[in-house]
Amino acid sequence: MAAVPPAAPPAETPTSLVRRARKIDRVLAETYPEAGCELDFANAFELLVVTVLSAQTTDRRVNAVRPALFAAYPDPATMAAADRTALETIVGPLGFFRAKTESLLKLSAALVERYDGQVPGRLDDLVTLPGVGRKTANVVLGNAFDVPGITVDTHFGRLVRRFGWTEETDPVKVEHAVGALFPKRDWTMLSHHVIWHGRRRCHAKKPACGACPLARWCPSFGEGPTDPVAAAALVKTQGPA
Repeated sequence: MAAVPPAAPPAETPTSLVRRARKIDRVLAETYPEAGCELDFANAFELLVVTVLSAQTTDRRVNAVRPALFAAYPDPATMAAADRTALETIVGPLGFFRAKTESLLKLSAALVERYDGQVPGRLDDLVTLPGVGRKTANVVLGNAFDVPGITVDTHFGRLVRRFGWTEETDPVKVEHAVGALFPKRDWTMLSHHVIWHGRRRCHAKKPACGACPLARWCPSFGEGPTDPVAAAALVKTQGPA
């Protein structure tokens, strides 16, 4: 007689999904109590600029050029008037320096011309600025203005799909689907928790499943090594920032 396959687990209800998602966030908060923005900044303008610069490079590299950048150009007016070659020299270590210099010049000029040199505190305004999309806008809103926002970067998108919170791949749809699972007040710290976990344990190619505090709630457990010793060797104490 042919073996009878095991019954499929019952489908997760919307209520049980919310409970599981919030449990995962609580565990992540306990695991990474120091979680926060890994870009250094002193004000909203600095955060906006360093977030734009962080595209296609690491936070660590951006943090390294930040002191020289803002010593030379501390506000939108001075950056908008910057000598292009001098600005390119500062951001050069980040790669794509010509495109990034162009972005900073246009962004700073727009802040001066449209907002009197001030960074606006509304999503609808921020996304009209050159080089600023929803991801960057939510970083600035959440960390400089205390306006809750979900930052859907590559880590966040990868993990929420592994967690089974959504199957969406479009960042805006991911933002809305995940946002519906949590109170709005939790959105900014949720983003930090998930991103820190993605940088430290839940890696793209080989997640440290055997050393993951979320193992019992994660439907993707087993995508990486489940042996505790092998998994522990993959854990980073710091993200690739």
